[in-house]
Amino acid sequence: MTDHKALKNLVRERMSRTGESYTTAHRYVTTRKAGRNLAGLTAGYPAFGADAHRPSGLAQHLLEQKGISLTEPMACGLGGGIGFLYAVFEYATVPQPLLTIVAQHHPQPWLEAVASHLGLELSQLTSSKAGTALKKLDAALEDGNAAQVVVGRGMLPWHPGVPEEEAADPHAVVVAGKNGDEYLVDDGDGEPHRLSAAALGQAWAAHRKGRFTLTTLSEPTAAPDLGAGIRAAIATTHAHLTGPVLGNNFDVNMGLSGMHRFARDLADTRTKTGWSKRFGNPDSFSNGARRLAECLTWAHTSAGATRLLYAAFLSEAGPLTGLKLARARDCAAESGQRWSELADLAGTASPEDDPQEMIAHFATLMEAILPVEERLAAELGAAIGAGPR
Repeated sequence: MTDHKALKNLVRERMSRTGESYTTAHRYVTTRKAGRNLAGLTAGYPAFGADAHRPSGLAQHLLEQKGISLTEPMACGLGGGIGFLYAVFEYATVPQPLLTIVAQHHPQPWLEAVASHLGLELSQLTSSKAGTALKKLDAALEDGNAAQVVVGRGMLPWHPGVPEEEAADPHAVVVAGKNGDEYLVDDGDGEPHRLSAAALGQAWAAHRKGRFTLTTLSEPTAAPDLGAGIRAAIATTHAHLTGPVLGNNFDVNMGLSGMHRFARDLADTRTKTGWSKRFGNPDSFSNGARRLAECLTWAHTSAGATRLLYAAFLSEAGPLTGLKLARARDCAAESGQRWSELADLAGTASPEDDPQEMIAHFATLMEAILPVEERLAAELGAAIGAGPR
């Protein structure tokens, strides 16, 4: 991955050359196709990379190493698929407000959600020191088990330009094998990255909450019940869209409640929490628009706020379960297109734009998204018997 400025320049250059939208140009610039396995180095780990959604691609590879073959859309849906979190943080040491939108299932870790819905077990080992953790990792790899570890994203050399305040943000990667003294890391971008033990230990230590935790998928004792897993996953998605999720005051920022809050903040021209005040000057607007485009395209999501991939999951899930998911699928596809329109507008924002006019356009698009999301949640609930049509 390149840094924000270089990536934005590449996307803009392609847009001007091809006439593509921000979402389309971004997808071509950052395509993460699964690459070939490195024979003899990764003990059956099938490939590196992801087609659309990094966490789903990683989970898909770990499952396939255990003999469970799923498509990436299916891995996405089994991970909970879609969700929503909206928050804006302000710190005295940071000049601009920090926008966060998570458009995928949250906060349960992706692999944990997939395994839980399929009735599979995960093995987790913890350590207090890098040396001990690396020995446990080596043992797992020698036993033919790729392992997921959570590192600080800014400590990975292929992620240059990560802001200091985001350097320790949790970032799950899979250590798939070892070549000599170097570890082969799958970060979902289509190639095996090589890290020394010292570099991996440093990155692993950066995320303090999950420091030196090693997660592997246990050997299945029986083939998982895919139909039951799909039903459980859709139930989770519906529950998290309609809330509560955490059971505390932060739930107002999540699911449909969070979407309504986002819409109100965009339309608010009076209070200090409204976007007109918070992101009303050119610098803060430029930063906020960039983050909005990222958060609806690739940061903790995939194109169309993960809705487009979720629509593909629902298309696959219907025939496998007998659930009536066609209307939910159509809602997810429509919502994905509408979120893409918002991302495209935010991604093309420039210093010459009037922030107030652009924010008003954002608010109009968001107002059109809300009823589609509400229909989507209602259709998911009806399909699993959790609510009326």
